[in-house]
Amino acid sequence: MIFLDTHSLKIHNELNQEIDKLEIQKKELINLIEEDETSIQQLSSKDSLERFARENYGHKKEEETIFYIEFEDSLDNLIIN
Repeated sequence: MIFLDTHSLKIHNELNQEIDKLEIQKKELINLIEEDETSIQQLSSKDSLERFARENYGHKKEEETIFYIEFEDSLDNLIIN
């Protein structure tokens, strides 16, 4: 005789699958946190923080001029016969 109630095998199986998904998500988030902590440690000095700001956000010193050089794509100049 089988009783189907809130403790059925189907519900347990679904809950186990959800637990597995959540554990995978937890591992991914832990890896992301570790990467962020490494980035924070690398940016702890003023020089590295300044370099990051220059490369990613275009920051500059007051007496400095920045020139952006763009190269034409060689495929744009290709002539098809």
